[in-house]
Amino acid sequence: MKKLLPFLFLAILLSNCKSKKAYSSNKQQSPTIEVNTGTKASEEAETIADYAKKFDGTKYKYGGTTKRGMDCSGLIYTSFKDNNVNIPRTTSDLKNHGDWVDLKDVNVGDLVFFATKKNSRKVNHVGLVTRIRPGNVEFIHASSSRGVMISSLAEKYWYFAFVQARRVL
Repeated sequence: MKKLLPFLFLAILLSNCKSKKAYSSNKQQSPTIEVNTGTKASEEAETIADYAKKFDGTKYKYGGTTKRGMDCSGLIYTSFKDNNVNIPRTTSDLKNHGDWVDLKDVNVGDLVFFATKKNSRKVNHVGLVTRIRPGNVEFIHASSSRGVMISSLAEKYWYFAFVQARRVL
């Protein structure tokens, strides 16, 4: 019994320390993106987006532009270059290239820019729109933690990190 007393004391202590705060089980829904889905993307934009998808799963490599590894702007640069469209190589140069587009008017082939550093609105990440549908914009990008992947603007992280969209074509 003497050996059990410390454990009983600990169990009673822990049971009394639990927070009495009620937690809501209602999860917040993902944001819904208003998108004009009536405009068809150009064939050139579709071709560029399809080429970018070939890199899905490629590991992240800062400054990389090949299947062996690439960064976010490298993915964009390589995808446009394959279709003989010359664009700047870096995210900081891309953010001023092309025409600004309202989010509701984005289409396949447009660039989407993000500020992913905490407490900053400075653009440091870029993706390429691959698909639009009601309430959602999907884009391909090279994540430093997970490599080249397709994500959605309806994901809270990307929705709140979004800064601007630009049309190059």
